[in-house]
Amino acid sequence: MLKVLLVVVLFAVATYLLIRVIERRGVARPVRRRPEPRPPQRSTAPDDDEEFLRDLDRKRRHPEDPDAG
Repeated sequence: MLKVLLVVVLFAVATYLLIRVIERRGVARPVRRRPEPRPPQRSTAPDDDEEFLRDLDRKRRHPEDPDAG
């Protein structure tokens, strides 16, 4: 009975020491880094769209004939 108790105690001590060594090396718990903050996304408004501006300018220069529709 004494031999079994000695084996259990030795196993517990070995396990404890192994866990302590792993923790000190940082293998057990990797450091979780915060994600880098992303720049805020810019919303695209119609006045930022080149095609929209071109179309708007064309409509202003050449207004449609109201009688044609």
